[in-house]
Amino acid sequence: MTALKLLAVFAHPDDESMGMGGTLAKYAAEGMETHLVCASRGEVGWFGPEEQNPGKERLGQLRTTELENAVNELGMKSLSFLNYVDGQVDQADPAEAIAKIVTHIRRIQPQVVVTFPHDGNYGHPDHIAVGQFTNAAIVCAADSSYKDPQNLAAYRVQKLYYMVDGENFVNLIAPFMGDMTFPVDDQIRGEAPWQDWMITTHIEMAEYCHTAWRAIQCHKSQLATLGALAEMHEDAGVAVLAMQGTFFRAFSLVNGGRAKETDLFAGLR
Repeated sequence: MTALKLLAVFAHPDDESMGMGGTLAKYAAEGMETHLVCASRGEVGWFGPEEQNPGKERLGQLRTTELENAVNELGMKSLSFLNYVDGQVDQADPAEAIAKIVTHIRRIQPQVVVTFPHDGNYGHPDHIAVGQFTNAAIVCAADSSYKDPQNLAAYRVQKLYYMVDGENFVNLIAPFMGDMTFPVDDQIRGEAPWQDWMITTHIEMAEYCHTAWRAIQCHKSQLATLGALAEMHEDAGVAVLAMQGTFFRAFSLVNGGRAKETDLFAGLR
């Protein structure tokens, strides 16, 4: 039987653990291969005192190590980088970015791909760009006439999901996070929770959230972004993480309908 594989494509170190750590830990524990492609190394994500800022190069090295530790904690099989600069992913050459992701899809051959939704969860330009690049790469990867840099054979992904935040989860964390808005150009962006009826898939992964909590703790340089959540007792933090696991099935070649899924691999097992 062909091994079941999931490929997550995100923008920054910590997206995987803070966004869907429990789900990744669950599938790894169940014997599925989980893989991560990260667009940047988080070079500008410094949230401590400015006088202690190590600079882009050193911070990128630090966050790379943090991500490697988190990936190991989650039991993931591989980690790859696109090597774009944090905060500039949306300015990457689209053809180049798409080609890079195509090579990973064709090399890994995942049945399931997970990335960001159209709004990047809360409007982050890097998130939005990665989601768009990944959608395009899935199309190109299945096209035998498309030549990637490694000249790999065409491969067709079976299911695409967007990692989304449901209303219940956002309403729970909002009091702990403070102001979750930020400026982009002349606009203010922020979290846009998905209503329950919009969510196609909910993964029960509470028993794996202690692993997710430990993976989040690997991203020490980013804990300040979690506000009071980072200071919670582990059991309380795990209870919050257990409310994640919500996804939108963007397409599936193997199942459908409006009944809520409980498995990203539904129709593939």
